[in-house]
This record gives sequence, C-alpha cells and structure tokens, in this order.
Amino acid sequence: MSTDELNPPLLPVEFEQLRAIMYASVGIALQVGKEELIRTRLLKRLRELRMGSFVTYIAFVQTPPGRKEFSTMVDLLTTNKTNFFREEAHFDFIKERVLPTHRNERRPVIIWSAGCSSGEEPYTLSMILRDAIPEPTYSKCRILATDLSTIVLAKAKVAQYDELNVADVPPEIQSKSFVPSPPVDGIRRYEVKPEVRKIVTFGRLNLNQAEAWPMRGPFDLIFCRNVMIYFDDPTRERLVNRFAELLSPGGFLFIGHSESLSSLKTGLRYVKPAVYEKV
Repeated sequence: MSTDELNPPLLPVEFEQLRAIMYASVGIALQVGKEELIRTRLLKRLRELRMGSFVTYIAFVQTPPGRKEFSTMVDLLTTNKTNFFREEAHFDFIKERVLPTHRNERRPVIIWSAGCSSGEEPYTLSMILRDAIPEPTYSKCRILATDLSTIVLAKAKVAQYDELNVADVPPEIQSKSFVPSPPVDGIRRYEVKPEVRKIVTFGRLNLNQAEAWPMRGPFDLIFCRNVMIYFDDPTRERLVNRFAELLSPGGFLFIGHSESLSSLKTGLRYVKPAVYEKV
C-alpha cells in the first residue's frame, strides 16, 4: 500500500458519517470545523490497521469484530485528561458540607463517579472518605466508577501512577494512600493501597444508552465532570435528569467548572459553581 493510500483525506461525507455514529451511539456531538483534528487523531489507527480509507474504517467500527476498535476511536476523539484532587473546591465542599453529617450519624457515603477516566477521581474520593470517616463506617462506603472506555478502565483497575500524577496529592494523604515502588528508568511509580481501592468498583457504561442504567441508587453524590462538554443541550438535559432520579434527597451533582446547567430544565438547585442539589 503506497504512502498516499495510507494518508487518505477525510471526505465531508465521511465526517458526517462519523458525526452521526458518535451522536447516535454515545451522544457526542463532533464539532464542524474540527475535521482536520479528527482526521489527524484517527490517521494513526488507519495506518496500523492497513486501511486505505476512512470509509473502510467507519464500516469496520460498526461491525462486531470492530467493537474494540470503536472504543479506541471514542478514546481518540475525546479527552481523558484528569488528575488527583482536580478542581479541589469540590472536595473541600464535600469535607465541609457533606462528611460532617455522615460522620456524626455514622452513615456510609454512596458515590457515583460517571466518566471516571483512569481512576484518579474515584480514588481521590476514597482518600478523603478514609481520612474523614472512621471504621467501620468507611468500609461500608461505596464508590461506583464508570466510563465508556475499556482502555482507561483497565488503567484505573491497575491503580498505578507515576510520581507526576501523584504530585497534587497532599503529603499526609499521599503517605497513607500509596505504596511507592523503586524507580524504573528514573521514574518512580505509586500504587494505590488496597484500603483505598476496596470501596471502589469499576464498570463500563455508555451514559447515552437508551435502556435503563443498571444501577439503582440512591447516591449521595454524583460526579460527572468535564463529560457533558461533548454533548448538545438536549442530550445534557436528558442526562442530568437521569442523574437527578438517582440522587437521594439533598444529594449533590458535581459537574466541571467549564460546564453549566443554567439553560437546562432540571430538578436540581444551584448551590455554587459546578455544584447542584436535589431538593
């Protein structure tokens, strides 16, 4: 196969096919004007699969043998950037507003991290619960962590991160939550301790699936941060109202600070930037 055949253009009709597939299957609305970015992100996969056109690739990801490749495609077309204690104001809110009540009443906290990526968010939540809630209540807490991508879920389950990843973890929590390993090629790895991992359960979930979600709730807290930036307003409104149904009364939904629900009709009350309450 020649160099030109391994460097195909993304034709307008092919871009529209990609947009339709992504929207129908996972609710992601690819933006017009991003064609070259999308082409660049997918081109490496076409070359690795020895496919000479995007139409061949698009047809493949819609077949049963291409199911795994579809997950890879979604990964490439979205951003899974995250880190421990990201948007720290949310965790301060939980420590100040939520945990005192649960600690005093000895009630476990039930949380859903929707769009958990490579695990930093749910493990951060587990760390602050463990730091604030004594046993045996802590061991009864539960964190459900879901993502569409099997690739990032596999990384999350391994629970190993390099030293740059854990740099934002407060030193006192870092020492209680990670086991360091000897450096390899100058890079030290840190593994999340079993005590932190034990209350976190990972699973794959397409938030945009038409059928009912398998979880029943109720959840005290739902995190869905920097996920809805890929959705249009009707999809976001539908998703937020599904979240609201699974929140306990007085439960909180946390979204990304670059996101807003102000234009949507929901059963949630604005509390502070990126925090909403079910009343």
